[in-house]
Amino acid sequence: NQNSVNIKEESMIKINGEKIDKDEMNLSEYLKENNYQMQKIAIECNEEIVPKSQYESFILHSGDVVEIVSLVGGG
Repeated sequence: NQNSVNIKEESMIKINGEKIDKDEMNLSEYLKENNYQMQKIAIECNEEIVPKSQYESFILHSGDVVEIVSLVGGG
């Protein structure tokens, strides 16, 4: 049944190109589980920047496409 394949594909969150098999998840929990340093990253969800003040309460949903970028200092 092709419909079940399509439904399965849609019930995933995509983070930096990796598909996460969840319908929804808390952004800050994901960041902590994956050892991100919250002061040194920028996050975009569905092509919109997520303010750092919202990381704790931000919920990712099926179909969301997230990019997490590490900021590198230097001169």
